[in-house]
Amino acid sequence: MNTFMNIGEAASAAGVSAKMIRHYEQIGLVPQAERTEAGYRLYGDREISVLRFIRQSRRLGFSVTQIAELIGLWSDSQRTSREVKAVAQRHLADLETKRQEIDQMMDGLSVLVKACHGNDQPHCAILDKLSLHSPPQHKPAHKPQLKKGSTPANEARDSASSGIDLMAWMRGVQTHQKSH
Repeated sequence: MNTFMNIGEAASAAGVSAKMIRHYEQIGLVPQAERTEAGYRLYGDREISVLRFIRQSRRLGFSVTQIAELIGLWSDSQRTSREVKAVAQRHLADLETKRQEIDQMMDGLSVLVKACHGNDQPHCAILDKLSLHSPPQHKPAHKPQLKKGSTPANEARDSASSGIDLMAWMRGVQTHQKSH
């Protein structure tokens, strides 16, 4: 028996927010919901199952593209488990790379934190390391005033689009620390 739910009920049943359901529809991860004559979205058991699948996949860190691929494989009765495993193995390798990068960042940051006395004096080894190779006269003349809408997601996008290689920078901090 297929019971239909509105978006709030579907969100509760699937363990995702109504906003995320709308987002998944907008980007094509799930098809547009059926609508009542009044325009309200309707979700059935199949849609709830797909939303739960997406929630579980997101918890494991799969990207939207990977989730789309997995949903496609899930819906394909001719798939092989080899294909599914390959998607998961690629993701696992990506996670391992990210873990190594995070470990390197934590090591570099630990070095910086240990180098700072954290007292009432203005000198700070953290700022010295962050401004390495910058002449003192080029120190900023202002304190940044972030505009509304500055979110962690925007910051990640901005750093990715600016071409900053944080890992290379962190390796430079570690190398510099070791050479002193």
